[in-house]
Amino acid sequence: MSAGARRALPGFGLGLGYTVLYLSLMVLIPLAMAVLKAAELSWAEFWAAVWTPQAVAAYKLTFAASLTAAAINVVLGLVVAWTLVRYQFPGKRLVDALVDVPFALPTAVAGLVYASLYMKTGWFGQFLVPLGFEGAYSRTGIVLVLVFTGFPFVVRTVQPVLEDLDAEAEEAAHILGASRWQTFRRVLLPTLIPPALTGFTLAFARAVGEYGSVIFVSSNLPFETEIAPILVVTRLEEFAYREAAAIAVLLLGFSFALLVPVNLLERWSKRHDG
Repeated sequence: MSAGARRALPGFGLGLGYTVLYLSLMVLIPLAMAVLKAAELSWAEFWAAVWTPQAVAAYKLTFAASLTAAAINVVLGLVVAWTLVRYQFPGKRLVDALVDVPFALPTAVAGLVYASLYMKTGWFGQFLVPLGFEGAYSRTGIVLVLVFTGFPFVVRTVQPVLEDLDAEAEEAAHILGASRWQTFRRVLLPTLIPPALTGFTLAFARAVGEYGSVIFVSSNLPFETEIAPILVVTRLEEFAYREAAAIAVLLLGFSFALLVPVNLLERWSKRHDG
């Protein structure tokens, strides 16, 4: 028996088979079916389905709102993760548990709650709307619910890294005369970039496919507040299944085109940090 075989954990063959089966049944086959359904269209029909002015406006809003929400989540997630790891305060366990609420709460409920809060007569809206802040039935409302649904991804990817950071490195930097900003930039930031990018990627991917919360907080107006997933559902309601599949395939392609550079940057950051 070779050294590599002795080091391998038992059950590798069964585990690999289960992994491939799971990915095939739950991911690859459904995606392949969507591609095959869209392939029933000719190239001209495909292009006419996915590149209408209404569809282009929906793509722009979807990715702009998703990128904005993911960027906000990186900042908020880093602050919350830092607070939970580095400080002790009353109710810390409760705050830590609340971070996971978006995972458990149906997104449709989140959209309904946000719409109720930020509408003109809502608890927040009655004060914010007169100031010009439209948090419901607007693009701002879409970003708000996307921040809510993607927020836990950043916290839960950064938090374990902060817990494993060696406090002695920070103390050594302080003893050597480094300021707090220099310690953060040269000691902490290189370690936090990879998990922050991972959290950004997960939050962005979650936001691109979000539907349940957006449909309640957005007015779903074409060219204004209509996102791509809603456009797909609209085509399905019109029994235009091939056109809906075509839009879904293009949306998937856009997502991969944006996620691949982010993942490559994350790997580069890990190698550079190592």
